[in-house]
Amino acid sequence: MPNRIDHLFSELKKRKKKALIGYLTAGFPTKPGFRKLVPLLEQNGVDILEIGVPFSDPIADGPTIQYASEVALKNGGTLDWILYSVKTLRHEGVRLPLVLMSYCNPVHAMGIDRFFRRAKSAGVDGVIIPDLVPEEGGPYARAAKRNGIDLIYLAAPTTPQARIRMIAKQTHGFLYAVSLTGVTGVRSAVPKEVASFLKSIKAVSRKPVAVGFGLTTPHQVRDISRQADGVIVGSALIRAVEASKGPRFEKAARFVRSLKGALHAS
Repeated sequence: MPNRIDHLFSELKKRKKKALIGYLTAGFPTKPGFRKLVPLLEQNGVDILEIGVPFSDPIADGPTIQYASEVALKNGGTLDWILYSVKTLRHEGVRLPLVLMSYCNPVHAMGIDRFFRRAKSAGVDGVIIPDLVPEEGGPYARAAKRNGIDLIYLAAPTTPQARIRMIAKQTHGFLYAVSLTGVTGVRSAVPKEVASFLKSIKAVSRKPVAVGFGLTTPHQVRDISRQADGVIVGSALIRAVEASKGPRFEKAARFVRSLKGALHAS
């Protein structure tokens, strides 16, 4: 079966649309709440969902996602539970592409080959490992390829052009363009340099490019989507989930609809 990520970007390109990629920490705000949020976000417009594997030392994450990881760990959000939950969500009818975002340690603890086999069996489409560099990614890339999973690499504004070209060759599904130097988090504005950074990626790669880190408002999403194939919203979505009162997560649903509307407007 064709990978869901490749199929999605192909279909969106035909329709001249951009992908809305959301991020949730698995097990946040509660285990049942997380399982309820995934189909809710799909129904309200998220095209791809990144599922964060909670970790005690998330070096690329800002205060909001660090907090969500702490809560999720206290809730018992283990990698075993996450893979079981993804499998259950697939059986319950969730169809959008699901991408696990994990640091190296949880993957190593399970074993690289075993992790990718179980991820495939659960219904995972892609994996992002922020602290993995391509030079050390051989075992991960081989295991991902054997199991038909996209291993997605990141590039930052400080990445030299020659290295961007190398990353673009090795990433699959899409290239994750980090919009700023620093950690994830809500920002009042997107750096002006992002547009030229995205052009430098497009100059050396035809693969889809999705922009993340700091995208917060519908206005920012609309503006940045003009230069990218997808936008990634994490910390702002976590905050919307936290602000939602009651079991329906209405504020989170409204927030996603506002982002989707902004993408359509662009």
